[in-house]
Amino acid sequence: MADKTFSFSQAALEDIASRVIELAKAEGASAAEADVSEGLGQTVSVRLSEVETIEYNQDKGVGVTVYLGQKKGHASTSDFSEEALADTVRAARDIARYTAEDPCAGLADSQLMATEFPDLSLYHPWALRVEEAIELAKACEAAALAADPRIRNSEGGTASSQSSHFAYANSHGFIGGYASSRHSISAAVVAEDGGAMQRDYWYSSARRREDLDAPEAIGAKAGQRAARRLGARKVKTGQYPVVFEAPIAASLLSHLVAAISGGSLYRKSSFLLDSLGKPVMSANITVDEDPFLLRGMASGAFDNEGVATVARRLVDKGVLQGYMLGSYSARKLGMQTTGNAGGAHNLVVHSTGESLEELLQAMGTGLLVTELLGQGVNTVTGDYSRGAAGFWVERGVIVHPVEEITIAGNLREMFMQIDAVGNDVLERGGRQMGSVLLRSMMVAGEA
Repeated sequence: MADKTFSFSQAALEDIASRVIELAKAEGASAAEADVSEGLGQTVSVRLSEVETIEYNQDKGVGVTVYLGQKKGHASTSDFSEEALADTVRAARDIARYTAEDPCAGLADSQLMATEFPDLSLYHPWALRVEEAIELAKACEAAALAADPRIRNSEGGTASSQSSHFAYANSHGFIGGYASSRHSISAAVVAEDGGAMQRDYWYSSARRREDLDAPEAIGAKAGQRAARRLGARKVKTGQYPVVFEAPIAASLLSHLVAAISGGSLYRKSSFLLDSLGKPVMSANITVDEDPFLLRGMASGAFDNEGVATVARRLVDKGVLQGYMLGSYSARKLGMQTTGNAGGAHNLVVHSTGESLEELLQAMGTGLLVTELLGQGVNTVTGDYSRGAAGFWVERGVIVHPVEEITIAGNLREMFMQIDAVGNDVLERGGRQMGSVLLRSMMVAGEA
């Protein structure tokens, strides 16, 4: 299938990667690795029913890392010619010559290389014609504009289809790669009432066209979300329970990943140092890492170093079972890579069974957060302070929208105060988590 979509076949990419490794050996490299990739796609956006942009993208590249003992050099090129490949390998070699030795540098251990490559159904090309993309984007935007009479303006509707494939090889003799696709439809609109304006958006993203939500449903959701924010005001400063809506709840997982990743750990810049085997979250929380989810957005049989990935329980009833390590950070820590060079693979948080409505009922009076602003998160201390917007809830019922507030706490305490995880999971990314009920956070609004 890939051969019909891309300029280069998968076999051609693997041949180039193998050739780069041979060139590196000929230049005196004690070890080497190469990554060869090609990507292409199309994105169409409309605004107020008029075509605004039609974008085509196509790129390719080769990256090579050369090791001279424990000296490392890296170079890259977008030219696949023999001369360019040779020049790039020499450039990487020359960089390595003048680089200080690093005892932790080198390829991942050869016995950890992947040997099985299951079909994870990651590649589903979509022959999306421009005319069809325009109609999809228009239908999505039209549904958003029709969702409420107070929707007065639009930031546009978008339809996008992207495909890529790659080959990775190293001097252990490992070579592997695959094709993948990612498609999306989205809309963002502005609601206005009495001079006050609010915007919101919604989107659907999937590996396969058939798994996308209907453009009319996406647009209607975007319009409804924008309109319901009209009439927003502040709330009084105080300590309140908080529900993070599902689309932003996964940001908590991102902070966990940052804190247990090798780079943060060996630099001692994490609030979760020395936490392996210890409670780091509420006993209500269980998190699985599953690299083998069919059509998963972060699925893969091996990581960026060719190391075989493994399905595992990352957090078991609040207790941290493992870190996120590549080979370099693992050596720094005196540990073994976990197959996470390049990041996490499909983190899935187990729900405690409640719907969003049931979470609001359990919260009683407090704040439903639907948007986070700013980057006030310190992964060294765990201190957390971000602008927020959402809805004030009383007796489990939404009373009015809220804006211009700040929510604050400490991630260590926030993780421990997660009382429930909803069943309203969005499967449009590599981190899947329903809405989350936190027992208490500081909310700064009106005095």
